[in-house]
Order: sequence, then structure tokens, then C-alpha cells
Amino acid sequence: MTVEILLGNEAIALGLVEQGCRVITAYPGTPSSEILSGVVKHKKRLGRQIYTEWSTNEKVAFEIALAASWTGLRTAVAMKQVGLNVASDPLFSAAYTGVKGGFIIIPADDPGPHSSQTEQDSRLVALNAKVPVFDPSSPSEAREMIGHALALSERHGVPVILRPTTRLCHAVQNITLDDEPEPDDGIPKVKFHRDPPRWTAPPKFRHKLHIELNNKLQAIEN
Repeated sequence: MTVEILLGNEAIALGLVEQGCRVITAYPGTPSSEILSGVVKHKKRLGRQIYTEWSTNEKVAFEIALAASWTGLRTAVAMKQVGLNVASDPLFSAAYTGVKGGFIIIPADDPGPHSSQTEQDSRLVALNAKVPVFDPSSPSEAREMIGHALALSERHGVPVILRPTTRLCHAVQNITLDDEPEPDDGIPKVKFHRDPPRWTAPPKFRHKLHIELNNKLQAIEN
């Protein structure tokens, strides 16, 4: 084992790589920017096959990661908190349609604000969108929460938000790294299963999906 001092964003990136995410997209914006570069760093160190992309905007980044999750892959998207406004349309729809592979949304909040237009709290957006939230208090806790968030997402078929803040994203902490990681077996075989009533979901089916979403949240609460 090796101990390194990592930024909170790098610890989040490490958790995403360790927990088997295969598609990770982002749009740059402080305090979230180092997450994707951290993914690139750790995927090379651990020898993992992961598709990474700086997308045109947050909506595009969100939709690429969401579509990949519909094929069964574990995926994640990162942005700053105001970027969640840009991605709000697919966010609200994703809560209804659900996911297949685990899907984590990481809007880095900026209380203060230190480098943002507003101080908006992504937990309130999540409450409105009916999406569960993990709220870490340290870089190491954020790393550990990745696995739990992905498992919850897959178990209940819902997107999950991991909500770091500026003080966590740019904090530093001693993090233990595995010097002998398990070999990467490559990206698993994926397949998109056609289900128009679910994936396109006109209003008639949205009502059914809304009921299903409420039931999922009740199961998560219990």
C-alpha cells in the first residue's frame, strides 16, 4: 500500500475508477474541474479501460453518461452546481425513466460563493427531482461513498447524486492507494434493450413511471 496526499476531487476520481465506472463525462467548472483529470490519472495508474470526455456542455455530458448506464455500464458525470441547471431537463427525466448500470451525478456545490454565480444547494434540486443524495464530509468519505452510491443506484434503478462542496473538493487528505490493483477484464459486453414506453415515455407512461419512482424512494427510505 502507498499513502498519497490527494485533493478531494482526486479522491472522488479514485473512487469512480476503483468502483468500475466505464464512462465518465464532465464539463469544467470550479470547484469540480479536477475530477475528470483525476480519473485520467488513476485509470492510467490502475490500467482501467474507461471512456472519458470533456463534453460540449453539462446537458450533453449528462446525456452521454445516462445513455451508457442504460446499456448496463457504471457511469458518472461531473459539473459545478450551476451546471446542474443546464442539465436539469435530462436530470428530471432520468429520475422517471431510471437507469440500468449505476449512475452517479456529481454537482460540486460552492457555498460562499467562491467562484460561482450563485450559492444554490444541489440537495434542494435533488429533492425536487426526487433523486437520492450522498453528502460526504471529507475526501476519504467521498471516495468510500462512491461504491455505496453505485450499489444503491443499481439496486433501485435510480440516478444518485454525490454532492461535494468547495471545501471538500479542494481539501487535501492522506489516502491509501493499492499498489497491486486487480487486473482489468475490459469493458463488459453491453446491450441496449429497446423499451419505447420506458425510454421515450409519453405522458400516459410518465404517470406510471412517476408511481414507480415514488415506490422506489419509499423502498430506499425503508
